[in-house]
Amino acid sequence: MRKIIKIAIIASVVSAACTVTAQESAETNDNHATSSFVKRQVAQNMSIGRAVKSIASNYPQETSSVVSTALDMYPDKYQEIIHAAISAQPMLTEDIVKIALEKEIASCTAIVKTAINAEPSYVDFVVTAAANSTPEELNEIVRVAVITEPDSADFIVQSLAQQHPNKIVDILGSAIGAVPLVGEYVVEALLAVFPNDAESVVSTAVRESGAQRDNVKRIIETAQNFGLDEKNIYKYAKEGGATDEEITAALREVSGQ
Repeated sequence: MRKIIKIAIIASVVSAACTVTAQESAETNDNHATSSFVKRQVAQNMSIGRAVKSIASNYPQETSSVVSTALDMYPDKYQEIIHAAISAQPMLTEDIVKIALEKEIASCTAIVKTAINAEPSYVDFVVTAAANSTPEELNEIVRVAVITEPDSADFIVQSLAQQHPNKIVDILGSAIGAVPLVGEYVVEALLAVFPNDAESVVSTAVRESGAQRDNVKRIIETAQNFGLDEKNIYKYAKEGGATDEEITAALREVSGQ
């Protein structure tokens, strides 16, 4: 009986090993096939960007593997590869960004900037993928994203804050620090999703906009238009460094409209 059990165990181990070996062999063959395919396309199209775009456009299901292979083969052409792949398959933006980050072929911020430029309308997918892959670079991701696509600052901040709610102050501060004019828009976006964090949102926004007094005024007006109580607005704005005169003037202007 023991012999039978022993033989069964050995057979099971051998079978598992054979399965793993077969899988690894299949993956190796797939990689070789993809690599050869990319090389042929490059020879025909003259550039890796055109090759990737052609393959991704005609074989969307192969986009991820082609991007991975292309980045391994031509790491110095990462901008061209990322831009081409996202332009061809924008719905795969998040996957493409993750692959590029895993390859470590460039800094996180360089990859974020390249991806946003390729498809600005998918900026929220770009920043969330980057922040989830490299959370330690969250502030830099916000800064570069807002500078690259300031018109989408509200979406950038809102998306990242929802993914990292304990980092609202850092996200807001980085956004306004990068492009002060977006203050009122990002405040409105955050208040819509985090009304219970109104104090930290308003006070942080006012503080970060300190060098631009007109922006401070607009942030106070935004808070009032959102429906916050004037007493609380006064308190939050004061915490951020606004003067009595600024707060009173902003509140009066909104009330008089």
